[in-house]
Amino acid sequence: MEKSQLAAVLQILKKYNLKGTEELLRKEANLGNNIADGPLQQNSDVSSVLTGYKSDGDPETYEDSYMELKRFVEGSLDIYKHELGMILYPVLVHMYLELVYNGHTEKAINLMKKFGPEQDSYYQEDLRKLALVTKRDHMNGNELTDTFKSNQFIIRMSRDTLSLLKRHLNDKKASVLLNIIQEHLYFDMYEGVARNKSQIDATSGAVGGEAKRQDNKTKVYYGIPKAPDIQALAAPVEDEDEGGEQDNPDKPKKKKAKKDPLFSKKTKNDPNAPPPDRIPVPDMRDHDKYEKVKAYREASKRVTLGPDYLPSVCCYTLLNANHTVNCAEITEDSSMLAVGFSDSIVKVWTLVPQKLKAMKSGEQLEDVNVDVEDVVVRMMDERSGETSRSLYGHSGPVYSVSFSPDKTLLISCSEDTTIRLWSLQIWTCLVVYKGHMFPVWDVKFSPLGYYFASASYDRTARLWATDHYQPLRLFAGHFSDVDCVQFHPNSNYVATGSSDRRVCLWDCTTGNHVRLMTGHKSPIMSLAFSVCGRFLASAGVDCKVLVWDLSHGHLVAELTGHEKPIHALAFSRCGNILVSGGLDCLLKVWDFTKLTEEISSEEVNVSHNPDVRIGDDYLLRSFATKSSPLISLHFTRRNLLLAVSMFDGVST
Repeated sequence: MEKSQLAAVLQILKKYNLKGTEELLRKEANLGNNIADGPLQQNSDVSSVLTGYKSDGDPETYEDSYMELKRFVEGSLDIYKHELGMILYPVLVHMYLELVYNGHTEKAINLMKKFGPEQDSYYQEDLRKLALVTKRDHMNGNELTDTFKSNQFIIRMSRDTLSLLKRHLNDKKASVLLNIIQEHLYFDMYEGVARNKSQIDATSGAVGGEAKRQDNKTKVYYGIPKAPDIQALAAPVEDEDEGGEQDNPDKPKKKKAKKDPLFSKKTKNDPNAPPPDRIPVPDMRDHDKYEKVKAYREASKRVTLGPDYLPSVCCYTLLNANHTVNCAEITEDSSMLAVGFSDSIVKVWTLVPQKLKAMKSGEQLEDVNVDVEDVVVRMMDERSGETSRSLYGHSGPVYSVSFSPDKTLLISCSEDTTIRLWSLQIWTCLVVYKGHMFPVWDVKFSPLGYYFASASYDRTARLWATDHYQPLRLFAGHFSDVDCVQFHPNSNYVATGSSDRRVCLWDCTTGNHVRLMTGHKSPIMSLAFSVCGRFLASAGVDCKVLVWDLSHGHLVAELTGHEKPIHALAFSRCGNILVSGGLDCLLKVWDFTKLTEEISSEEVNVSHNPDVRIGDDYLLRSFATKSSPLISLHFTRRNLLLAVSMFDGVST
C-alpha cells in the first residue's frame, strides 16, 4: 500500500475509533486480564491432588462389587431405580481406570467387555475411547481420563433416593465402591419426587455428568435494552400536495414535517434487561444511526411468520466446492456473503446489484476531503467494482467468518491458530490476533460490532475487542473443544457449545459462567438465541435441536427429525419461527410461538428439571435440497429465509 494511501486510511480509522475497552478493563481491575476458571473447575483444585488411583487390594473384588451394585439397582423400587442407575456408568469408568492404573490390565479389559455394552447408548463412544487406554502411561495427557480423574461426576438425585443408596453402601461396607463414590462422584441432592427415565435421559450424556442446580442460580439479564431514540434522525415525511383548492396557486406551498408512525410507538423497558452501563457500548456514529433508521423502515414491511405464513426460502448453492467449503455467513442487511475454504482463502460475494469496490490510489485520495460525512464513499473507486473478492493471509483451513454489523469489517479464524480482521473497504488484513495455541473453530461479532468472541480446540472461548491485541476475557471450564460460540442479543453474555456435550453461558463483565446446561449426547455445532433473549437453541452431531430457558437454565424441548448432524440454526426476525439445517440436506421449520406459549402456561418446578417436550410436534414444514448439505441460515429484515449449501454429488 502506498504511503499516501496508508495515511488516508489511518486518518479514517482514527476518525471512527471506538472507545470503551478501557472502561471494561477498569470495571474488573482486580482480575487483570481476568483469566477466570470460574466455578466450573471448583473441584479440579482438590481432585488434581489425586494424581493416581489407590490400590485397593484384590482386583478380583472389582467385578463382584460392580455386579452387587447392579443387582441392588435392578432390585430397587421403580420410583428409585432410574436415579440409582445413574451411578453405574461413572462407577464402571473409575473401576476400569483404577485397575489400569494399578497394572491389572486383563481384569480391566474383562470388566469393560462384560459391563460396557449395557451402558446407555450415548456413553458408548466414550467407552470405546477408554477401552484403548490399557496402560498407566496411556492415561497421561488423555483428555477423557484427565476429565474423570480431575473432576467429580455430577449426579442429580432426590433426597429419598440418596438415602436409599447410603443405607446400601453402609450395610455392605464395600471398600472399593465406597472409595470411588466418595472421591469421584458428587450428588446434587434436591427435595421432591425422584425423576423418571425420560426426565433423566433428557439431561444426561455430558462427559462430566449433569449440571448442578447451583450452576444456574445466578441472575441473568436476558432481556433486550430499550432501543436508542433515533426519531430526530429520521427524515421528515412531507405532506402530500393538497393543491388545487388553494386560493393562491402561485404562493409557495409549505411543507409540514409530520411524525413518522414507525417511530411514534414508545418501546417499553424490559424488566429483565441489563442496566445500560453494564457493558461499555461504542458511541453510535451518524452513519450507524442512518443504517439503524433504514433497518427499522425495512423491518416495518416484513411479514409476520407463523403456521399460516411460512417463510419463502432462497438457497445459495456452492458448486464444485465439495469438501472445500467450511463455513459461510451473510451480512445483517443481506447484501454480502462470505465463505471460508479449506485452502486458506476467504471469499466475499455481493448479493445485491452494487458491486464490491476497492479504494482509490494514493494520488486520488489526496483530493478527498476527510471532514465530510461521506468520506468513505468518496474514497472508493467506482471503476473497480467486482461481484466477488478474495482475501489471502491464513495458512490453514478457514473454519468460521463473521461480518461486523456495519459491514466494514470481517473476522475469520483458522487452523493456523490465528484470527484475522479484514477491511471490506481496502480488502486487506488489518490485524492478526494471536492468543489461542490451537486451531480456532468459531468466531462471532457482537451485535454492537466492537467486541467479538472466539472458540478453540484449546478448550477455551475468548472475548476480544477490535482495537486490542489481547483478549479481554478468557472463558475456561469446558472439558473438550469449544466448537461454537454465539453472542446474546444484548451483548452482555456469550454462549458456547463444546465436544464435552455441555452448553455454557458466560458473563462478559466478570468472565464467569452463569448457566451450565446438559442434555446433548454428542458435540454441539450450532447455537442461536431467540429474539426476546430468553431462550437458547442448540444443535449438533446428535441430530437434535434442544431449546433452553435461560431464566432457570432448564431444558424445555427436544426437537427431533434430522437424520444427520445439524450445522445451522436461525430464528425469524419476528421470533415466531425457528429453522434448522443439517447435513441430511433438510431444512426444518419449527413453530416457536406454540412452544413458548405452552411453556408460559405451566408452573415451573425450579428444584429440578421439568418435563421436556420431545418429538416433532412443533414441526411446520420440511424443505429438501437436491444433494446439498446446509451450512448456514439467515433471515432478511423482511423475513425471507436465505440458506447456504454446498452441492455434494455423493449425498443421498
